[in-house]
Amino acid sequence: MFSKVLLLYFSVSSIVWSNIDAFIVHNNQSPSSSSFLGTFQDDLSSRKSSRSPIYCNNKKKKRTIVLQMKTVSCPPPYPVRIAVMGGGNFGLAMASIAGRQGHPTTVLVRSEAVAEEINTKHTHPRYMKGIVLPAKVRATTKPEDCLPDATYIIHAVPCQYSRSFLEDVKEFIPASTPILSVSKGIETSSLGFMTDVLEEVLGEDRPLAFLSGPSFAREIIEGVATAVVIASDDLLLARDLAMLFSDDNFKCFTSQDVVGVEIGGAVKNVIALGAGMCEGLGLGTNAMSGLVTRGCNEMRRLGITFGASPSTIAGLSGVGDTFGTCFGPLSRNRKFGYRLGKGETMAEILESTTEVAEGVDTALAVVDLIETKCKGYRLDLKYPILFGIARILKGKQTPLEGLEGLMNMPMQMENFDEQRVR
Repeated sequence: MFSKVLLLYFSVSSIVWSNIDAFIVHNNQSPSSSSFLGTFQDDLSSRKSSRSPIYCNNKKKKRTIVLQMKTVSCPPPYPVRIAVMGGGNFGLAMASIAGRQGHPTTVLVRSEAVAEEINTKHTHPRYMKGIVLPAKVRATTKPEDCLPDATYIIHAVPCQYSRSFLEDVKEFIPASTPILSVSKGIETSSLGFMTDVLEEVLGEDRPLAFLSGPSFAREIIEGVATAVVIASDDLLLARDLAMLFSDDNFKCFTSQDVVGVEIGGAVKNVIALGAGMCEGLGLGTNAMSGLVTRGCNEMRRLGITFGASPSTIAGLSGVGDTFGTCFGPLSRNRKFGYRLGKGETMAEILESTTEVAEGVDTALAVVDLIETKCKGYRLDLKYPILFGIARILKGKQTPLEGLEGLMNMPMQMENFDEQRVR
């Protein structure tokens, strides 16, 4: 019996090692970056690889055993189907990224007319005017048509509408399907971030990831170079998603600091409202730069209070996204603040636009969150910009009065002791 087992062992070993030998790179073989892992059965039958191996940095190396693995430039070794929940600007941008990389992508929208136009003309009647979506992108109004068989689901519904939307579609989402949330903000009713909303509705064991960073939807869909970060408690999930969506124009970094990415993505919209008010008031670059910098300081304080890493706040999802939102011409929140600075009322602005400025609801929610969760004396002195913007939105003071209040604050150190905040 022992001899038979030993014979079987050596027989299998000879097959395996002869197959590995086919991947040994010799001096005169030419590399090919387009090659990809074939089937194991083909290798066993030929005993010699007919595919060129993948080289690191495209450099030929001598006698190197090469493992043919999936890289950023290679397609995943399994069929991928993407579902995007929400047909707004950013939902269309993410669908476009997936579609231009050849992944069948379905956008879940509310209107049959919108779905029909996307499916027949590859355009959206309201958003992304002049943009033609990739042929791989289609739309539907039926969650059962796109969610049950999706490899990954992208959640692109605005924060304040996410809970009710998810309640309506959760029965169609398998328990193991990962969700990538691109929504930002703090829910006003629960004072929870998107991770809280998703876990409460879909379950705590759900694989979740969160994308954030300086990323205007139109620039993404036009193929302008963009860098973002994908955060998840499961770093392998973050890496898989980063590899799936990264291309020559869209670069994804990874992180495990979910709370830091969420806080940066939410608070930057509030700071952008203040930056817009500065511009609307006709103030110069000095004032706007000072307000944005001090706003980032308050973002860092809040992040540390909730356990975020300061380096995350200083990264793409924090300071990076804040710069883009405060100084970029496509920012809805900056435009909203600009109109407030010019003297328009909240009601007038809301009546004249169909786009959602997430910073308005978040500004009110973040102050409630600070007063509920943060400890200490005179929180309004620790977060004067966040509290001031909330007062303006509530009609308790004008943008000019808010600026005067900031300039007349008591003298203090520029930075705070991070250890004492913890």
